[in-house]
Amino acid sequence: MRARVREFTKEELERSKRIFKSATPKYTFDWYLKWIASLFVLSAMSIRGVVGMEVIDLSLSVIGIALWLVVSFLWKDRALILLNGVGLMFLVKNLVTYLVV
Repeated sequence: MRARVREFTKEELERSKRIFKSATPKYTFDWYLKWIASLFVLSAMSIRGVVGMEVIDLSLSVIGIALWLVVSFLWKDRALILLNGVGLMFLVKNLVTYLVV
């Protein structure tokens, strides 16, 4: 038997310190973008270390981190901008090195 999920009123949500509340709004452009970016990064991580899949791993990583960089700018989060900006530079360097050598 499944447990019923209780619906809370707006007032209960605002006053409670125990009810989990997401910090970011749902179903906005940045919400979709962060989940798409996360899927790309997780896809890349799932094939990391598989011989012969290096270029696909790097390509998926570049796309995912580039999308996360866009989200970072939308959120104006300097720590995420730094992390994803530097990470993107490393990934692009590795991808170019792999393709040229």
